[in-house]
Amino acid sequence: MKKRVVVGMSGGVDSSVAALLLLEQGYDVVGLFMHNWEEEDGEGCCTATDDWQDVLGVGGKLGIPCYSVNFASQYMDRVFEYFLDEYKKGRTPNPDVLCNREIKFAPFKEYAMELGADYIATGHYCDIDSIDGAPVLLKAVDEGKDQTYFLNQVRTPQLEKVLFPLGKLQKSQVREIAEKNDLITAKKKDSTGICFIGERKFRAFLQQYIPARPGKIVDLSGKQVGEHLGLMYYTLGQRKGLGVGGIVGEDQARWYVVDKRLDTNELVVSCGEGEELFTTSMRGSGLNIIGPWDKKEFDCTAKFRYRQGEQKVHARIEGSEIFIEYETPQRAVTPGQYAVLYYENRCLGGAVIDEIFK
Repeated sequence: MKKRVVVGMSGGVDSSVAALLLLEQGYDVVGLFMHNWEEEDGEGCCTATDDWQDVLGVGGKLGIPCYSVNFASQYMDRVFEYFLDEYKKGRTPNPDVLCNREIKFAPFKEYAMELGADYIATGHYCDIDSIDGAPVLLKAVDEGKDQTYFLNQVRTPQLEKVLFPLGKLQKSQVREIAEKNDLITAKKKDSTGICFIGERKFRAFLQQYIPARPGKIVDLSGKQVGEHLGLMYYTLGQRKGLGVGGIVGEDQARWYVVDKRLDTNELVVSCGEGEELFTTSMRGSGLNIIGPWDKKEFDCTAKFRYRQGEQKVHARIEGSEIFIEYETPQRAVTPGQYAVLYYENRCLGGAVIDEIFK
C-alpha cells in the first residue's frame, strides 16, 4: 500500500509544489488547510477564505482530497498570548517561531495522524536527515529562502515522520514547476506579515490588544527630543517612523532607537553611526537543541535575526540557558528575538535572547 502523507496546504505556491512532488514520488497525498485566525481584515473579508479556495483549486488539479481544520483557539492560547505578553514587557517577539512548534508540528501533526498519515509534510525551505535514528534539521539548498531560523524551537520528536520536499530546490525552480503544471498558485505573491494573521497596519492592529502609552523620546543625555506613540511600536536599531529631526543644536544625522525604558516609559535614541547598538555577547533562555548533540562548549555560527548572514560565535550551554560570545561585535541583537545556532549544514536549534552585553 502507498504511504500516506498529509501536507500542510496554505494556498501558496510552496505548499502546492510540495504536494505535487510527493504525489509524483508515489505517495498517497492529502491536503490539510489550517484556519487559525478568526478575525476578518479591515475590508471585512477573511483572507483565509481566498487561501482555502486556492487550496481547493490545487487539490482539484492534482486530484487529491483537501480538508480544512480550525486551530484558532490553540493559536490564541499558545502563540498569540505569548506574542502580546512579550510586547507588554517591551520586547520584540517572533510569533512565527512559536507557531511552528505550537501549531504546525503539534495539533496539526496530531490531526494528520488521525487521518491515517504515515508522514506529514510542509512547504518549508529546509531539509531533514537523521543521526543515530534521531532527526536533525538541515539548511535548504536555497540559502536566500532557508527557513531553519523559524524552526529552531521545534522539538526533536516533533520532526519524526516529517518530510520537507523543497529542501533541495531553489525558489525559482519551485515557481517553474508550478507554472509547468498549471497550478493556480504559480504566480501568487508570497505571504508576509504575522504567521496566520497576515499583513496588517501593525500599530492599529496591536492597539486593539494593548493600550498605547505615549511618552518622551530622549537622547542619551536625557534631553527630550520628541514623543513616542508607545514603546511596543519600536525596536532596537529602528530608524524609520521616529518623527525626530531638525533639532536646533543637534547633529542632523539620522536618529535610531538604542533603548526602551519601561520604568519611565521613555524611548532612548541617538544619532550617528550606531555604535551604541553593538554588543559582544548575550545570554539566552529556553534553549532547544534538535537531534543528538553532547557538547556543552563549542565554536559554531549563529543568526540573531532571519535576514542576517551567519556569524562566528563561541557558545556555552548551562542547563536551559546559553551564553554566546561573538567573534566580532554585533549590531542590534534584540531581546525577545531568537539566537539560532548552526554547525556546518545543520541547524542545532536556538534560544530566546534575554540579555545582551557590551
